[in-house]
Amino acid sequence: MNCYRHGVTRLLLTRIPFFREVIVSSFACGSCAWANTEIQSAGRIQEQGVRYVLAVAARQDMNREVVKTDCATARIPELDFEIPAFSQKGALTTIEGIIDRAVAGLEQDQPVRRATDQEVANKIAEFIDKLKRLKEVDSSFTFILDDPSGNSFVENPHAPQKDEALVVTHYKRTPQQAAMLGLEADEPEEKPVDSVEDLRNEVLQFNTNCPECNAPANTNMKLVQIPHFKEVIIMATNCEACGHRTNEVKSGGAIEPEGTRITLHITDLSDMTRDILKSETCSVEIPELEFELGMGALGGKFTTLEGLLKDIRDLVQKNPFTLGDSSAPSKVEKLQEFGRKLQQIMEGQMEAHFIMDDSAGNSYLQNVYAPEEDPELKVEHYKRTFEQNEELGLNDMKTEGYEAGQTSDR
Repeated sequence: MNCYRHGVTRLLLTRIPFFREVIVSSFACGSCAWANTEIQSAGRIQEQGVRYVLAVAARQDMNREVVKTDCATARIPELDFEIPAFSQKGALTTIEGIIDRAVAGLEQDQPVRRATDQEVANKIAEFIDKLKRLKEVDSSFTFILDDPSGNSFVENPHAPQKDEALVVTHYKRTPQQAAMLGLEADEPEEKPVDSVEDLRNEVLQFNTNCPECNAPANTNMKLVQIPHFKEVIIMATNCEACGHRTNEVKSGGAIEPEGTRITLHITDLSDMTRDILKSETCSVEIPELEFELGMGALGGKFTTLEGLLKDIRDLVQKNPFTLGDSSAPSKVEKLQEFGRKLQQIMEGQMEAHFIMDDSAGNSYLQNVYAPEEDPELKVEHYKRTFEQNEELGLNDMKTEGYEAGQTSDR
């Protein structure tokens, strides 16, 4: 599209951790040397949308790698600047690359604007200068990437440690976002209500698609009572096509009045066999490794402590920005050192503290001395902050007197 002569487009279907399958498209023109690359998601849309909020405060933040899909929206609030969804093709780029791409798009029609409306062209030229000055990071600004499909990603250069400048939030899509992605909301069907006792004794099964190969598979669902805790819903999927297995746990009860913080001092190999329930609202921290796993990551799980640590190890070591030729040796060494220390903890050769912080109070770690007190296990209950209630959707929830409010509105 630069010189309108023939070029070559190459397509590569590949699998990237965190993003499932993607199609990488690369075009090169032998006549004018113009080149272009695009990325499109070839896998399934994730169950939740994702929002990345990055505080860009240094020049090296501009080099963070970004996967931006077609349906993702990029915003810079300080300039009141937004790249709407579906206005650009998906790309594997950097923060600086996204700004350069926006600048190139604005400069493309400037000659026509100067000929037709000089005032508008001058205003756009001033805005382009502001965008270019952002790349020097003379002052900090905020970069927001919001993707309702959940397939975008912003690099954490400090992995596996927590990135204080990057906030990752997973959220439930609105009906408008689902319609934009071509997803139709399932209409509720009226069915006879089964008793709770029948649900406890029955394994429900429904059809779904495998998250790995997208082949038809069956998901089993069961309501389970955890001793000394509460009821949970366990869902397990087994794909006969590729052999992939996964399990997910949903809370079967209400959000607790207070949040829960569980601290386990790992001192023995037998601690690895403790049952653990990690809900979707639970964050995990291992201070000795300077590691923190945010809420929403790994989803809900009902497993053992060893099983959860293995999932954490796989999640960190399969980071797409630390694999392949583009990975920095220092990052690879850091992740290898993290994996070695995590392996020492799982083998009982290193003591550590395992902390679970669940603002909804729906996570659980087995007390092997129950009903007596566990000397290595500390359970604390705390009052949630306004921000935590906002993430759980409790601030706008009205459970008393709502019927009177509806009557008055009518």
